[in-house]
Amino acid sequence: MPRRKRSSIVLLLLTCWLLVLGVRCTSSTPTPISAAFPTRVLADLPTRIVTDTPTFTPRPTRTPTPTPTPTVTPTPTITPRPPATDPWFAPMMTSDDELATLDDYWNGEAMWVIEIKDVGLPVGESDTVHRSGPIFWSYLHADSRSAGIRDSCGDSVPYPGCVTLWKSHNGGKSFFLERPECLFPCDRCPCDEDDHVEQQQYPRVFFDVNDFAYMVYEWGAGTFMRTSPNGFQWSGEIGIPGTGVWYDTQRPCTDAERIKTHPNVYSGLEYDCLAGAPPGIYIEDDLLYVFIGLGRAPGHMGCLVGNKYEGAVGLEPCEANPLFGTKNGYGPEDAFGAEANAYFDFRTISSADVVRVGERYYMAYEGTRGPTSHAVREDQFALGFARTISPTIDGPWETFPGNPAVTDVGDYWGIGHADLVIYQGTTYMYSSTSPETRGRYVLVKK
Repeated sequence: MPRRKRSSIVLLLLTCWLLVLGVRCTSSTPTPISAAFPTRVLADLPTRIVTDTPTFTPRPTRTPTPTPTPTVTPTPTITPRPPATDPWFAPMMTSDDELATLDDYWNGEAMWVIEIKDVGLPVGESDTVHRSGPIFWSYLHADSRSAGIRDSCGDSVPYPGCVTLWKSHNGGKSFFLERPECLFPCDRCPCDEDDHVEQQQYPRVFFDVNDFAYMVYEWGAGTFMRTSPNGFQWSGEIGIPGTGVWYDTQRPCTDAERIKTHPNVYSGLEYDCLAGAPPGIYIEDDLLYVFIGLGRAPGHMGCLVGNKYEGAVGLEPCEANPLFGTKNGYGPEDAFGAEANAYFDFRTISSADVVRVGERYYMAYEGTRGPTSHAVREDQFALGFARTISPTIDGPWETFPGNPAVTDVGDYWGIGHADLVIYQGTTYMYSSTSPETRGRYVLVKK
C-alpha cells in the first residue's frame, strides 16, 4: 500500500478515536445547579399551629344554659339566698335567678352573685377569655410561692411573678395549669433583668377576629406589649412609648398625669408623673385601644389608640383623655369600709377590662384609695364600673352611680382586677370571691 494512502487511513482512525474520547469527557462532567433555584430555607415557612388537645378523657358532658323564663307577675317571688361567705362579698347564685345584662345592671335592675366560689385560679390578677366551645383560657401572673412557677431556665420566680397560662375545658368552671413555667421564654440562661420574669404583672389579652392575639402588661409602672398568632407562642416585648413614671425635670406631663399629694404617702417617695400602671386592651376593626392609669391622688383612666398593624409604636393619646377620673377626693381620713365608698378611686384608677354591649362599651376597673396610714401599705381597694356616653370608645365615659361594686372598700387584693366574659347570653365576671379564693360571678336580675 502506498505510504500516503496508509497515512490517510491512520489519520482517519485517530480522528475518530479523539471524537469518541471527546464525547465521553463531555458526558461525564456534572451539570451545574442554576443560581436561580436556591436551597429552600425552612425558617421562612409559616409555623404550623397545632390545635391544643385536652390532656384528659373523656370530656365532661356540656350542660346547656337554661333559657330564662319571663316573669309574669309584676312582683317577683324573692327566694331566700344562702348567706354570703364573707360580709364584704356577694351572695351565692340560686336556681331561681334570671340572667341579666350590663344594661340591666346600669339601670339598677341587676346584681352580681357568686356562681362558683373557687375556679382554681390563684388569688391575684388575671385575664380570662373564651376560646371556643367549653374552652376558656386565663392569663395570670404567678410566682414560685403562689403556684410553683419556674422560668424557662428552671429557676424559681420571685413575687409578683411572670405571665402563666391556665386552661379550662368545662366552660370556665375550673382551671388547671398545664406547665408551671413562665409563658415567655428568656433570651438566654440564666434569665436576667432584661427578661422581666420578676414582674410581668396584670396581663390583659384580646383575640382579634382572626385569632391573632395582643397582650399588654405592666413592668415598673410602664406598659409593655406582645403579639401572638395563637395565644401561646408570643413575640418579644415592646415598651409602649410614653408610659411609666418620671420626674417633670425629665419631661413635662399633663395635669391628669401628675402625682399629687396623698395624706398617707410621703411625697418624697413619689415621682412627679405617671402614665401606665395595670393596663387594659380592646380592638375594634383596625383600631387598637390601650387603657392606662394616669396620675395619682387624684387618679384618672387614660386611653391610647392606633392602627393595630403598627402595634405599640403607633399608639397616641385618645382625644378624650382622660376618659374619667375620681370626683370626691380622699374624704375623711378616719373613714373605712362603707364610709369610704365614695372615695374608693382617689389614689389610682387602672386595670380596665372592656366589653361591648349593643352600642355601648362597658368597663370594669380597679380603684384604690391608698394606705390608711403612713405605716401601712396600700390597703383600700374596690371594683368600679364605667361606660361610654357616646357609641365611640375614644370619647368621654361616665362612672356607675352605684360604685363600688360587689364589696365596700377593704383590704382585698385582686377584687378590682375583674375579667368580664359574655358567653351564650350569660355575663360572667372572674374576680376575688374571698380573701383566699378567685371565683366566678354571674349577673342576674334583682
